[in-house]
Amino acid sequence: MTVQKEHKKPGAHPKPPIREEDIQGFKYLDSFFKTLKRFHDIKSHQNRKLHYDQYLALMLIYYFTPVLTSLRGIQQATTLEKIQKRLGIKKASLGSLSEASYVFDAKLLNPLLKELAEQTLPREKDPQFKQIQEIIKAVDGTLLPALPKMLWALWLDDQHRAAKLHLEMDIFSHVPTAAVITDGNGNEKKILRTMLAPNTFYLIDAGYAEYKLLGDIINAQSSFVIRLKDNADYDVIEEKPLTENDIAAGIQKDILVTLGCKNKQKDCPYPLRIIQVFHKGNENDRRPSRVSSKKTYRTTDVDYTFLLATNRLELPAEIIVLLFTLRWQIELFFRWFKCILGFNHLVALSQNGLTIQVYCALIAGMLITLWTGRKPTKRTFEMISLNFMGWASDEELERHIEQLKSNV
Repeated sequence: MTVQKEHKKPGAHPKPPIREEDIQGFKYLDSFFKTLKRFHDIKSHQNRKLHYDQYLALMLIYYFTPVLTSLRGIQQATTLEKIQKRLGIKKASLGSLSEASYVFDAKLLNPLLKELAEQTLPREKDPQFKQIQEIIKAVDGTLLPALPKMLWALWLDDQHRAAKLHLEMDIFSHVPTAAVITDGNGNEKKILRTMLAPNTFYLIDAGYAEYKLLGDIINAQSSFVIRLKDNADYDVIEEKPLTENDIAAGIQKDILVTLGCKNKQKDCPYPLRIIQVFHKGNENDRRPSRVSSKKTYRTTDVDYTFLLATNRLELPAEIIVLLFTLRWQIELFFRWFKCILGFNHLVALSQNGLTIQVYCALIAGMLITLWTGRKPTKRTFEMISLNFMGWASDEELERHIEQLKSNV
């Protein structure tokens, strides 16, 4: 009688255990761990062994240590004597780490984010923007992948779920100043209303082109440059002559308008400028179609014109166009956030837990800016990660940082 061997289903090979030598560098994080002590007694309970500050510290170590790739990896790190002594924790179970993402309030991290942003020294403004006294901020949203079991993360359908990060970013400091997590269909305009502050110059794209929102920004004693949709309705009051610099910048029109049709003009009852700009593209760099983006105003044409609206009537048109190009900084930050920092694996599934994870990721990036005086880059993040894994010494990391500071 022939006995058939049982064939095991192919699957992922188990990862090797985390070792003490895999997690080395703490020099730059030690002082920040003291800042986190303010969260220690939040939701404190006699049966709880994992405190909020310790959970946050573990999340930061997770981002700076590439060998940690999952919640199970973080749990295994808590078994290491070095981690236990440094963070004052005991071995944590997966259940404790999972519970922490539900128990600890993510909203308590918002003041810490603003505090770190205030500590970051802004780089010198471009001389062209000296006449702008307001803080220049870009605001935008980006989708974060979610799992089908994350029922709160509504987007396209049950199999295509996503969360959305709504971010406000100081352009010259290169740091986020506010962040909100919603489901993938979260309304960007409503979130921006909650962030509005005086003495701020907002750089926003066409997704925020709601006339009442523009009126709200002006009422908040702030300014904006926004890209309008091509079918925007307005009544022309006056057309301004173009300068040679305007024409060189691709500007085709500079007009003073009342925005909206007759029934909508009360939503933004202030005179605005609309600047029509021609964009000359590269035939070899054609933009792909993105049906799921829901941005019906997106064009795949290489050459196209677009409309910018602003309430700043006194600024040269070329400066308005240049300001709008600065909005691209937030898109670069999103790319760094997702691709370099590694926000591609979720260790929490609840909205609160995901918000904590996002805040810790943003804090990690802000700490790099505070340590180096520069916006975070791939090379610097790699050096810090190598230091945490024991491959780069503290002296080598310090030399890298000093070189960055000398190039400012």
